Formats: sequence, C-alpha cells, structure tokens
Amino acid sequence: MNILEGSQQAGYRSASGASGERTQTLSEPPAQCVPIAARIRVLNASASPTSYRLGQGRCRVGAGEGVDILLDDKTVSRAHVELELVREGVAVQDLGSRNGTYLYGQRIERAILSLGSTLRVGRVELEIIPDLTPEQLPEYPRDDYGRLLGGSKAMRKVYSLLHRLEGSLANVLITGETGTGKELAARALHDHAHVACGPFVSVNCGALERNLARSELFGHARGAFTGAVEARAGAFEVASGGTLFLDEIGELPLDIQPLLLRAIEQGIIVRVGETQGRPVKVRLIAATHRNLKQHVLEERFREDLYYRLMVVNVVLPPLRERLEDLPLLVRHFSEQFGTSSPAPQVLSRLRGLRFSGNVRELRNMVEAHAAVGMLPESSLGEASDLESSLRRYIALEQPYAGQKERLLQLFLELYVDAMLAHTGGNQSEAARLSGIERSYLNRVLKRKRQDG
Repeated sequence: MNILEGSQQAGYRSASGASGERTQTLSEPPAQCVPIAARIRVLNASASPTSYRLGQGRCRVGAGEGVDILLDDKTVSRAHVELELVREGVAVQDLGSRNGTYLYGQRIERAILSLGSTLRVGRVELEIIPDLTPEQLPEYPRDDYGRLLGGSKAMRKVYSLLHRLEGSLANVLITGETGTGKELAARALHDHAHVACGPFVSVNCGALERNLARSELFGHARGAFTGAVEARAGAFEVASGGTLFLDEIGELPLDIQPLLLRAIEQGIIVRVGETQGRPVKVRLIAATHRNLKQHVLEERFREDLYYRLMVVNVVLPPLRERLEDLPLLVRHFSEQFGTSSPAPQVLSRLRGLRFSGNVRELRNMVEAHAAVGMLPESSLGEASDLESSLRRYIALEQPYAGQKERLLQLFLELYVDAMLAHTGGNQSEAARLSGIERSYLNRVLKRKRQDG
C-alpha cells in the first residue's frame, strides 16, 4: 500500500545542489501573507519585561542599556542576541556574545527557530511561542475555506485561524472527531498558503507497518534491509519544499517519535542504512482524533514531541455542534450526486441524529438518499426518539431558562396524562403511585384544561 499521497504534484520550484541532486525550496509568500507574531518569554531569570511580543521589527536581548529585553544575569552579554520575525518562525543572530547562544544544546551564530522552540542565551532560557490574540482573528467573511463548508460561528472561527496561518510555517496540530474534515483542513491550509508551490504529502500514521515506519518517513538506502533493492526517499524528503501531513499522529510507534522530534527540531533526517543527515524543509501539519495529552500522561506519546507539534492547535467542531450548517451541507452533497435536496421532513429527521461519523457520515447518507430515495435505517435508529425530539425542540435564539421551564411543564403534563390513563382516571391512585401531592396534581390538570 502506498501511504504517500501527493508526491507527484508539480509546480514546486527546484534548484540544483552541489551534489547534483534536486532540492526543493519554499517560494516567497504573497505580499499579503504576514507571519503570525511571536511571544518571547523569559523562563529562568529576572527580566524587564518578562514577556515581549515580537511583530514587525527586531528585538535585542541582553544585559546592557538599549535592549528590548533586559536580562539580569551575569552570563548574558550587554547586547547578546537579536531576534526577528520571519515566515518560518524567528531568525536569531548572536551579537558576538561572550557565553554564546544555544539551540538544542549546540552553540549557534545564526539560525531560524520554529515557533515553540526554546533558545538559551548564556544560561537564561527564552521560550518562543506563537501570539494569536482574539483581536488578530477577525471573523472570516465566507462560509467556506477550501473544501471545508459551513457558515456557522464555530466554522468561521476555524477559517479565521487557518487564514491567519497562511503567512507562517508554524507547526499545526488539527484535532477533532473522525469525519470532521481534518485532512481537508490541512489541504486547504496548504493550498491557500505560499507553500502551495511545493507538494502536499499525506501519511496515515495508523496505517504504517511498524517495521517499515522509519523507512516510510525518512527513506532507506539500497540494501538497508531485506527487500530494499533500491534507495528510496521517505515522506520528509518527498515533501521538502511543501507540506507534510501526518494523519493519526497518535498512532505513531513510540520508537519512531524521537526521530520525528529530531526532524522537526533540526530539519535533518537520516535514511535507514545511512549515517549522513539530509536537510529537509517542510510545513508540518499533524492531525489526530485521539486525546494526545492523555497519551502523554499514559507515556504512549512523548511530551516533548507533543509540544513541538502543538504550536498552533486547530480544533474542528463535530457536526452535532453546528447543526445550522446542515442545510448548506445537504444541498452541497445533493448537487455533488446530481439530485435535488431532500424534502424538509427528511432534513428534519437528519437534525435529530447524533452524527458520530460527522460530515463524512452525512455525505454517505445524502449519497444513499440520492441513490434509493430514502435515508439508511441504521443511521435513523442511531438517536433515541427522545433525543431526536429534544434536538428539534431546542431553539438557540431563545433563552435557556424559558425553554427549560416549558419543556419541564410539557413533561409534567404528559406524565400526569400517562399516569391517569394507567389508573383509569383515579386521581388518588395516580397521586400515590407518582409521589405527586394530590393538590398539586389537581393544579396541573386545571392548568392543562385552561391552556387547552
């Protein structure tokens, strides 16, 4: 099974390296693509300020006058390091410091840090994280983004965040239930961003054979193992210059996770059977329907990898939380299958379902309706009659308290009617069996007669 998708996509820019091999490069972003701001936080020293927002311009860090972040530590030079926001993250330039600037334990003169990294100046640690405040995310004006569809407030928030990420190469973790459209979101972000000139490569980590997972991601040399009759590039190399989408990242074998962490942090991979590292440059997007934080607590997922992946978290809402999008989605899928939208009563029945399979399940149901003229019975039985009725009763434009009161009153009247039918109209017996005071039962019946 070929788990790499999109590897043949044309259109990326290429350049010849010294070795004669083709290396892919990320294109320049459109003028309107602005990298998301970064926040620099001082972790283990007195500082003024302790947190600094890096947007346009540069930030100087040191222990002397005239710096933007003043550190009170004797291992820090007066003008130690300079930081500048770029689309890949933050560019770092050491200013000739005495005790050096360090990234992942190695002294550097200049480098580009991905958002989510930690930089050490002298012995002071600086955490560099994305700064996405609500005011930076104005409401998205359309009811679609790529192939994602829906005009609900929940979906427009998703679109706004994805749109804001178009000018950045920050790692993204997309979370949501099965069928909510995680791969569609990843593809849409790739297509809208400036890395669209490179390939979009999708790897389903849940489908990786354990003994071949390393080769699939990082490639192998000829003869590296039985069956390796020729050298082969892995997903990282194929995606270099574009986007690598790691679906179901929670299923990645634990022994592969340190290798993935190294590839993310250093931009270097090593093929199976080789010792020489190969530089790669990708926009990494991961997705999962699992609770990765719980996996970390259970030691099934590395904590350091978790935080490197979850630089920006995009959460896709389940369909049951955005039922106002149902008519639009049904109409869209009906057009896809060349049929008219189902009748209003069919749409009403759809509103009462749980949609555990989310939009993917809805699409399958509309396809079945287009083919045979009815909804699948298995799906219709998914939600109880009570739940279906309650879903239809809910009116989001009305206050909760009033709706609750009317619902309880209706239940009380129906309950009393059923109890009186059971006792043959004997109110004393109905009061005894139900535990309702006889006087209160009479008031319920009187109010019901007045209303009816």
